[in-house]
Amino acid sequence: MSTIQARDVTKSYGKIKAIDHLSFDIEENKITGLIGRNGAGKTTLLKMIAGYIRPTSGDLMVHSRNPFNSLEVSAHTIFIDDNMTFPNSLTLKDILTEVSHFYINWNSGLASGLFDYFSLNPKQPHSNLSKGTKSTFNSILGMASRCPLTIFDEPTTGMDSAVRKDFYKALLKDYIEYPRTIILSSHLLSELEEILEDILLINQGTKRLHLPAIELREFAVGIRGNAQVVQDLVEGKEILYREEFSKGSLYVVLKKELLRDQFDQVKQSNLEVVPVSTDDLCVYLTAKTNGGIEDVFKRS
Repeated sequence: MSTIQARDVTKSYGKIKAIDHLSFDIEENKITGLIGRNGAGKTTLLKMIAGYIRPTSGDLMVHSRNPFNSLEVSAHTIFIDDNMTFPNSLTLKDILTEVSHFYINWNSGLASGLFDYFSLNPKQPHSNLSKGTKSTFNSILGMASRCPLTIFDEPTTGMDSAVRKDFYKALLKDYIEYPRTIILSSHLLSELEEILEDILLINQGTKRLHLPAIELREFAVGIRGNAQVVQDLVEGKEILYREEFSKGSLYVVLKKELLRDQFDQVKQSNLEVVPVSTDDLCVYLTAKTNGGIEDVFKRS
């Protein structure tokens, strides 16, 4: 069953399309990573899903309802980002108390345990927190709410490495205990791919791919070696990335399925088969050219 269904969704701001004819389904009780470069349209998409803004065109359904200004959808959704604000008259302890009344699945024990673990000051106002501490507190709200749809938009902004790791560990442990639909947005896949089940990659408002994380790891392969031999091997195939390491040596990345029947030929040609990290693959799939930054220096 799908928690979210998007069909040909577009969001325009004047002549600029932040989201451009996007279609996808996000299944119930899965952790999905929404991945894309800064400015790819991630936040705009998440705000539409949360019901904050409406699409310019297309159909978007959340829990089988139009999410825009829907009390039913908002009662089962929480949207966590670094723009969350609370009245200065409320301390962090007050916020935890007040927020607990809004979410039927709120877990006070989890909220309290995480609050103490991350050594937060209950008497501080939210506005006085550092960027990293604010992200930590906001993330506690997201986890403890246990909403059927929990959305984290770049949740680890400002967190140090140790806190980020603890956040992802805590989120995964609580998800296993209490499954729900979770969306995590980020421009970096490497730090959260271990907890993701599905990955939706977008670029300039369009979908580049939507795959189970395990399939993404096997999506592409790199081939490196003699430039002419590599060029002959990949002739007519879609190249995701290419780079000349030295004169006469070429490295290319392409979909693994395109070489399915040619790996024996690759070995016989003394070419090197190189695994491609998911982080690098996402960079290649969202680059303006398949040569990356190298193209800039070739033209200079």
